[in-house]
Amino acid sequence: MEQLTQLFKDINSVLWGPVMLVFLLGTGVWLTFQLRFIQVRFLGKGFKITFAPLFKKEKQEGIHSFKALATSISAQVGTGNLAGVATAIAAGGPGAIFWMWISSFFGMATIFAEAVLAQLYKVKKNGSVYGGPAYYIRDGLGSKWLAGFFAVAIIIALGFVGNMVQSNAIATAMNQALDASSFGLNLGLGIVIAILIGLILFGGIDRISTFAGNVVPVMALLYIGGSLVIMVEYWDQVLPTLQLIVQAAISPEAAGGGVLGATVKEAIRYGIARGLFSNEAGMGSTPHAHAVAQVKRPSHQGLVAMVGVFIDTVIICTMTALVVLVTGAHKAGLEGSAITQEGFARGLGEFGIPFIAICLLFFAFTTILGWAFFGEVNVKFLFGEKAVPAYRAFVLLFIVTGAVVQVEFVWQMADTFNALMVVPNLIAVLALTKIIKKTWNSDRLQP
Repeated sequence: MEQLTQLFKDINSVLWGPVMLVFLLGTGVWLTFQLRFIQVRFLGKGFKITFAPLFKKEKQEGIHSFKALATSISAQVGTGNLAGVATAIAAGGPGAIFWMWISSFFGMATIFAEAVLAQLYKVKKNGSVYGGPAYYIRDGLGSKWLAGFFAVAIIIALGFVGNMVQSNAIATAMNQALDASSFGLNLGLGIVIAILIGLILFGGIDRISTFAGNVVPVMALLYIGGSLVIMVEYWDQVLPTLQLIVQAAISPEAAGGGVLGATVKEAIRYGIARGLFSNEAGMGSTPHAHAVAQVKRPSHQGLVAMVGVFIDTVIICTMTALVVLVTGAHKAGLEGSAITQEGFARGLGEFGIPFIAICLLFFAFTTILGWAFFGEVNVKFLFGEKAVPAYRAFVLLFIVTGAVVQVEFVWQMADTFNALMVVPNLIAVLALTKIIKKTWNSDRLQP
């Protein structure tokens, strides 16, 4: 296992090197200027479009923007927000959080573009709506082989490997909450998670979106509330911690922030990589959820998608980072979600460990549902409906497997396959920029 872990580390040192970071940030910067800082000027309208359906009395047919966003956020808000943020700080120092903010700001423009393309190139088949990068790569870019490459990458990256990350995080959190750890316990947790996922997954996107729409708001508010309690308790450390994050992002002397060996390069690498894993902007995953929304204009769903990144990274990831840093949990010598649990334990006392375990359980559980659905869309794209039962069986098997493997190995493998998703997706987004701009310029003039 150690040799495999090192192999993926070596691969990631190349995939997540300067070229990939420039590619990701560069795409976001390019789209930000092409769309004239849309994430600043129209984020408020995105919130209005997102939450307006909740206050309408008439019953809406199909999946409206909020449900689509809930499905998207259910995939975005997961271990990346808890374990991923803590891992970024442990490996890259406090400065990694600054680069996570930077990636999310420009990522809003990227995810807007992805959602617009998902709406433009979605297809209807057998009464169901499908869409995502594989479709806009094939039909917009005109490349079947690149669409197929993306489809294979996302099936492995999210449906299989990514869901191993989620079940692994749940097992780790429950081990610490129960103060026990064994192969049998982890295996049992993995089996229970797989059974519950299967019951919802076999209900399709309608059942997934309904479940997400009910659970996501509650779990987000619960987590934010617990974090704010700790912020009040450590109020005198909040401002110095924010200053440290900025200083560590640009200063080699401050980059470690108490973490041995952390450099500015590592802060950038882990901040952007974990930021991507959390908000998924540019990865090509959430467009599958945004494609199924019924909206008047494609750009409306693009604005809704920006709201998802804001909630995921600017709010929830920042809460995690502040809890970890103000409590000093990142210096405890732990890894993964255990760092975040330690922060909440220091801030909330004995209640902190079960609190974060419950939050992580819901976060990771809903992420598994979202990612399993995203992978399923691409299985249908490649092989048709007949392959779906086998795919679902493999998803459940990987969930069980993820609960019993080493955390470092899982994270490294996830980073590798995430990178393989990014490349074909961003090639299509950049190539189709004119269509995105044309759609936006037309839609923004309409009610």
